[in-house]
Amino acid sequence: MWRFTKMHQKATATLLDLAARSLLSNEPAAIRALEELPRDLFVPLFIAAFLGGHKKILTAMVRVWPFRCLHVGTLSVRESYYEIVEAVIDGLCLPLMCSVSSSPYRGPKLRILDLRQDLDCETTCLETGITFPFCFQCCIYSRHSILKLEEARHSVRCLGIVNSESELQSAQEPMELLVDLSLSDTLRAKQFLSFLRSKVEQSFGSLHLCCRDLQIDKMSAHRSILQFLDLGYLSEVTTLLARTIHLDSLSLYNIAFKSCQRKNFRTFLNRLGRLDNLQKLILSFFHLTDQLHKLLRVLPPQLDTLCLPLCGLSDRDVTVLSQSSQATHLRLLNLSDNQIFSEDYEPFQTLLEKVSGTLQHLEMSNCLITDSALSAVLPALSQCSHLRVLSFAFNPITMPVLTSLLQHLASSMELKHVVYPVPVHCYEQWNFRGSLDPRKLAKVQAQVKAMLQAVQRDDMTWTTCAE
Repeated sequence: MWRFTKMHQKATATLLDLAARSLLSNEPAAIRALEELPRDLFVPLFIAAFLGGHKKILTAMVRVWPFRCLHVGTLSVRESYYEIVEAVIDGLCLPLMCSVSSSPYRGPKLRILDLRQDLDCETTCLETGITFPFCFQCCIYSRHSILKLEEARHSVRCLGIVNSESELQSAQEPMELLVDLSLSDTLRAKQFLSFLRSKVEQSFGSLHLCCRDLQIDKMSAHRSILQFLDLGYLSEVTTLLARTIHLDSLSLYNIAFKSCQRKNFRTFLNRLGRLDNLQKLILSFFHLTDQLHKLLRVLPPQLDTLCLPLCGLSDRDVTVLSQSSQATHLRLLNLSDNQIFSEDYEPFQTLLEKVSGTLQHLEMSNCLITDSALSAVLPALSQCSHLRVLSFAFNPITMPVLTSLLQHLASSMELKHVVYPVPVHCYEQWNFRGSLDPRKLAKVQAQVKAMLQAVQRDDMTWTTCAE
């Protein structure tokens, strides 16, 4: 069976692929045949049905899925994605919604439905003789996860408390739905979230929704829709965080706290401090001026991605960041659109020294970096030996300093991509729309290309963010 889970990675059609396509040509007949369909044909048939958008067959297949887990994995469609995913979810055997199959092995076996698009995940996991974990992608954190429930059942069996298997299965079998959620303001995204909520409510607690990657844009648009994530009243983002404590990635945009001194912000920090597994945090349009120490105090030290564009950061905030426990773990740091060089550049120089051992991606565009500031931090920047991407566009830099920067960074062999600012002499009025001279810019680009060739760094790409 295991060899068939990898069939979608092969270009050559096999007999099973051809059989699956033949079944799909007659949907009613294919649905009727599912009760007697050989197990080995389920995976190729599911792949063909998913890619072909056969929603009715997908729903019917999930209801009689003969394996305990099902992963979307590398499968993707360009059109009607929400409709196809909803059809798959509709196949879940929720209480009072699925009839018992007449087939001896066609009962509701599916326990984990994974809708995340994971390149390393097969359609179904290899079945072994062990009871658990039967899926390598299952949720491992929540006390409601199938893994924890199976461990508890295994302990009960070992203690001999339960005499029959039927007693263990008397209640509705729990299921896991693994998803990554991006909460945009589009009508279709709202409809999908409402659909998920209805499924959780219909399950009467048997469906466990596991979300590891959550992105939120304009929280006010989702206050009523997101109740299914915490099964209670959701009035602010803090309520959501109270029940999604196992997130490893959190992105929040356009969620304004009127004051960092008020109760909502303090509650937000309290909830954020419970995300012990958090590795990636993106906050945009947060007013954090001179308040970054409060945020860093509650974040886990292993945080490796921190993006704080348009957060009003000050020199003091940069100093606090350089002294934090997170500084020596950061691999990606984005401080763009903060005027952190308006008064002093020494705090940023110290920060670069602290992150030099781990930093791979640095963005500091539109931070009012001047020639003197860039020249001062250049030695520390050159020590970031693992740096692969550097972006510092829209800063008032002259051509001589840009040339000096390129010469210094040419020896950084890990560095492959640099986004640099258009030198000030290319503008009639610096960074003012419509004042860029395209001929001067073209000359700069040619000079940069020639300098890269001179230092034998054709593998390094330098680009501008011009108009």
